[in-house]
Amino acid sequence: MKISWSPLAMERLDQIFEYVSRDNVPDAQKLVERIFDKVETLHENPLRGRIVPEANREEIREVYEGEYRIIYRVEIKRISILSIKNFKQLLKEEDTK
Repeated sequence: MKISWSPLAMERLDQIFEYVSRDNVPDAQKLVERIFDKVETLHENPLRGRIVPEANREEIREVYEGEYRIIYRVEIKRISILSIKNFKQLLKEEDTK
C-alpha cells in the first residue's frame, strides 16, 4: 500500500518540529523520525489504528506516537495521512478530510 501525506499533515509536522526544537533540536528530530516510523508500520496492518471518535467513520483511523495523534484514511490502495494533532488540541473537521 502506498502512503501519502496531505499538505495539512506535513504542515502540522513542521509545526510540531518548530515547537519542540525551541527547547531541544535533537529531541525534535527524534520525534519527527518516530512519527515517520510509526506511519511506516501502517503498511503491515492499516486497520490496526482505532476509529477516530470525532469522525466515527470506519476508514478514518488514528495511531499514537507519544502525545500525538496521527490521523489517517484507509483507502483501497493507499493510506492517506490527514493530520497530526497533540492530544490537548481539539480535532477540527479539516483534520479528517
